Amino acid sequence: MKKIAFATLGCKVNFYDSEAMAELFASRGYEITDFDKKADIYVINTCTVTNFGDKKSRQMIRRARRLNDSAVIVAAGCYTQTSPEEVMSIEGINIIIGTKNRADIVDIVESYDPERGVLNAVSDIKSENAFEPLKITKLKDRTRAYIKIQEGCNRYCSYCIIPYARGPVRSRQPEDIISEVKRLAKNGFKEIVLTGIHVASYGLDLGNISLADIVEKVHGTEGIERIRFSSMEPKAVDDEFLRRMSALEKVCGHFHLSLQSGCDRTLKAMNRRYTAEEYEAVCDNIRRVYPDAAITTDIIAGFPTETDEDFEESYAFAERVRLSKIHVFPYSPKPGTPAARMRPQVAPDVKNDRTHKMLELSERLNREFMSAFIGRETAVLFERRNGDYQEGHTENHIKVLVKTDRELSNRIETVRLTEIAAEETMYAELI
Repeated sequence: MKKIAFATLGCKVNFYDSEAMAELFASRGYEITDFDKKADIYVINTCTVTNFGDKKSRQMIRRARRLNDSAVIVAAGCYTQTSPEEVMSIEGINIIIGTKNRADIVDIVESYDPERGVLNAVSDIKSENAFEPLKITKLKDRTRAYIKIQEGCNRYCSYCIIPYARGPVRSRQPEDIISEVKRLAKNGFKEIVLTGIHVASYGLDLGNISLADIVEKVHGTEGIERIRFSSMEPKAVDDEFLRRMSALEKVCGHFHLSLQSGCDRTLKAMNRRYTAEEYEAVCDNIRRVYPDAAITTDIIAGFPTETDEDFEESYAFAERVRLSKIHVFPYSPKPGTPAARMRPQVAPDVKNDRTHKMLELSERLNREFMSAFIGRETAVLFERRNGDYQEGHTENHIKVLVKTDRELSNRIETVRLTEIAAEETMYAELI
């Protein structure tokens, strides 16, 4: 039996795609093994959101070749889609696949002839209009399942390479989503996360269904207790969306609203299509409907042309809105995007200083958010054992540690939150 190993970089969508490809190989008799072990085939599902993603992708390709000099090395994903010639030039690569035709990966690998050199199976993504039918039927050792419902993005933010890597919006058929949710519930999963490249765009290409519609459709699935979303555009979380979600008891009060900057001038340069005032209004509306909601976000530090005053405005905005967690990224120029051509570019040491300052704010805001829940009782979906503790998450996504000998995995139990343990983590006791 041939062995195959996967290494996945980047977002949750990439992880979903890797698991789906692994299932395709397993269904054809291959044994899935760890990436750091000797295998006959290595698949690196690459990322290109930042230059670090490109670099890490190249490192993993070279690492695979060192693990087995005679293995077939496959690179797939966003980096290969946007820079196929660059990936083909990496020593040790055999096959490259982009962000489509992954459903055919087993046939592509099995038909590969090493005497013909590197096989380039990357095809054009710009005009793609169909959702590729990748799916997952089995997930091991988990209580939370990610379900990919959408692919592609039409937004073209000035710093982002993803529309070029993933193509236009394509939505998964509702019946296919519902079928997968029912299958996961039958296998014991209690929580699902609806994910995609731009999940708020779900249904735009189908014409007769929206994200709110599909949430309502899966909400009635017996056995599913919690529903979450991946990153959302703030303007998608409007009054109508919140009204409909508030009527669904399984929808969690946890929203990752992409911000990127709290400065209007920078937002305009980013082509983000909303103002800081509009973003703040969305946060206020969420808290009216979900008083205990966790609102997390992403912020880019050192975007081209961002002045000290612009950054301070962004910092003050994040502080005022009381975001519960900020994922901070120093700006990384991507060739082919408008932002990479903007001048002036911010100096690396200035970007690092701004990143550090924003991260310190995130840590403070996160502690303030958790402090408000000390002494409160809440339900936790426990996921795994972590040493002497059982670990799980609250409905608003606070990680919880309970010291107990009981096995609580995949059970929802009521706890009392007692103190802050670490960033995003609290200690609790069973009720």
